[in-house]
Amino acid sequence: MNGCLDYQMTRRRMLGLSSATMLGMPIAQMLARAGETQKAKAEHVILFWCGGGMSHIDTWDPKPGRPVAGEFSPINTSAEGVQISSIFPQLAKQMHHAALIRSIAGTNGAHGRASYQLQTSYNQSASLIHPGIGSIVAHEKDRLGDLPSFITISGNARRAGYLGQRCEAYFVGRPGEKDPYLAFPAGITQLRGNKRLDILARMNLRNARGLDADKAKAVDTATREAVNLMRSPALKAFELKGENPKTVARYGDTPFGRGALLARRLVETGVRFVQVNRGGFDTHNNNFPAMQNHGDVMDPALASLISDLAASGKLAKTLVLVLSEFGRTPRINTNAGRDHHARCFSCFIAGGGIRGGQVIGKSDEDAMLPAERPVNPHDLHASLCHALGIDAAKEVKTPLGRPMRLINEGAKPVMELFG
Repeated sequence: MNGCLDYQMTRRRMLGLSSATMLGMPIAQMLARAGETQKAKAEHVILFWCGGGMSHIDTWDPKPGRPVAGEFSPINTSAEGVQISSIFPQLAKQMHHAALIRSIAGTNGAHGRASYQLQTSYNQSASLIHPGIGSIVAHEKDRLGDLPSFITISGNARRAGYLGQRCEAYFVGRPGEKDPYLAFPAGITQLRGNKRLDILARMNLRNARGLDADKAKAVDTATREAVNLMRSPALKAFELKGENPKTVARYGDTPFGRGALLARRLVETGVRFVQVNRGGFDTHNNNFPAMQNHGDVMDPALASLISDLAASGKLAKTLVLVLSEFGRTPRINTNAGRDHHARCFSCFIAGGGIRGGQVIGKSDEDAMLPAERPVNPHDLHASLCHALGIDAAKEVKTPLGRPMRLINEGAKPVMELFG
């Protein structure tokens, strides 16, 4: 078996496959199930959420020579045969670390509903708030160190819903700067500040008598977490003032560049899930200058992040995902823009056990519909769970006792990512 290390046959696996054969399971499904037993490699996730609907044609799925191609040219990358848009020249040099999925088949063309589905795996419900994927990771993976397990930068993430306050994201509004809410005001000594915290604890305890048990517990958890963070030496990870200025410049001294650099520092400190938010992709008008601006800002940040994580060995354990709620129409409208398009779009994934240098799925000649290997949005969540060793089918109970799966039923990991 030395020549086939990725598919060694144990007695238990042989028995499982023999049983599958007797039950009539197709060979392709048998191999896929066998792949699902591989040990998880990812320990952290960095999600770059591109709010507004990122144009797939102008980023990950260029269509040269077609009427839908637009103003950008495809460029070769470090992955043989894989091309991406010319707005990402530095990231193109890191594509051997990354995979593209070009056949995501969405169903929601409205921002709110699509964002909800792409971040929770569920369709929106009037009676239930489903937890975002970052909260699921915080719930299922042990916390490492003093920093919160889930941190969101430059924007809000999905709520934790029925997973509770402990799984909510910690918000960073100005990446790289000290959080003013986690330090005593100027002129307040440590002793005086601690006395104020003691008074706050007594006030919360008194006020809790007027709250229901769940709300009282949430208030207590939020306060305790904030105080512990204030007193932790790990809090310095949020500040970039000690970072080499050349490194900051390489990522781009912008909110997005600093956010990407901060995300790297946070996962190096042990944070499980970091979400970096960037809006402005709702390009109904003047799509091409807007996308060029996005490229100018995002390209150095993403390329530097992946390069640095790879050089330190951390990329193997950190899954990096660039995702949006949907794509944009292949047809260019009369305002030189692209409109909402959910039926086919793309995403970028690197690290965390992903086999880089590949493209999964294919859109048709004008990127209107998936032509090969359609991927459902909730399959992305199942893939992330697979990379982290989380059981996507696990059930948890809501506060009312309702059983809910972590990931929507029917979701399957995209196993080609891990081949």
